[in-house]
Amino acid sequence: MPKINVLVAGSTGYIGIQLIKILTNHKKVNIKYLCGSSSIGKNITFYDNFFRNKKLPKIIKFNKKFLKEVDVIFTALPNGESQKISKFLLKKNVLIDLAADFRLKTAGDFLKWYKIKHLVPNKIKESIYALPELKRNHIKKFKIISCPGCYPTSILLPLVPLIKNNLVNNQNIIIDSKSGYSGAGRAVHKKFKNRNLYESLSAYGLAVHRHNSEIQQELDILTSKVNRFQFTPHLTPMFRGILSTIYLDLKKGVSLNAVNKLLNKTYKNENFVNIVQPNTFLSTNDVINTNNCLISVCKSKFNNKIIILSAIDNLIKGGSGQAVQNMNIYFGFKEKEGLSD
Repeated sequence: MPKINVLVAGSTGYIGIQLIKILTNHKKVNIKYLCGSSSIGKNITFYDNFFRNKKLPKIIKFNKKFLKEVDVIFTALPNGESQKISKFLLKKNVLIDLAADFRLKTAGDFLKWYKIKHLVPNKIKESIYALPELKRNHIKKFKIISCPGCYPTSILLPLVPLIKNNLVNNQNIIIDSKSGYSGAGRAVHKKFKNRNLYESLSAYGLAVHRHNSEIQQELDILTSKVNRFQFTPHLTPMFRGILSTIYLDLKKGVSLNAVNKLLNKTYKNENFVNIVQPNTFLSTNDVINTNNCLISVCKSKFNNKIIILSAIDNLIKGGSGQAVQNMNIYFGFKEKEGLSD
């Protein structure tokens, strides 16, 4: 199969830069266009010296005529922008969105959580919420592939199998997640201008963080249950990485070993989800610069409770790496192509 032609819209954000780094190492990809707005006319090397020896096109303004020349459009744009591009998609095009434009199943939910009117509600049904390990068999059926948010990725991977198989109480789930500040994008310093990002830890978005919506949606869909959880995100003084700590009540007669055994069975053939030895204390440093999700099942001081640790790199498994993983699945490439361990 010849190389596929790719367009990246939103080339210079943290996610966009990481995506291009992965794509330059992908044997089946030709980067045809890099698109931006404030960066038009610049070389991508202006934003990262990693590209200084790479032959890449200059950044230009997106034009719908480019769609005739590309197979895949990656959109690493502000919420609402990929909907505009989706209006012009041709039959040959696959749109892989790294924002939230197609994560929620209804236009009403998108308006509620993102305060933006959905421009193409008819296209929502043409999209898939594509968490690869849980949706792999359905990805090829859709032309719009919506990549999950970073927090939900770290949360859904350990939780879904346990709830689906009735090992844990699904009505009293506590989720505490901590992320590097890159998760807020390049505008992070404006968004949190009154906080010292390099020396402080802060909670934010309690009860109203947008990722609540997709966590709830996908937990309920994938487990066929109505689940109740509390999710609190934190911004930490590090650039990248997420560590989610999930507190769970075990169902009667269920042991920590049973939980660990099920997770191992669920993900034994997966390239990027690794269940470590029980009671292993995870660090974000264990996953930085990889597309891996590490999961550790830990004991609590109470016999009927467990604590699950889940670590990912928010810019790769929580963003660009997962997007490329979805592309690999769609086109039948090796799933690890372009994605180093």
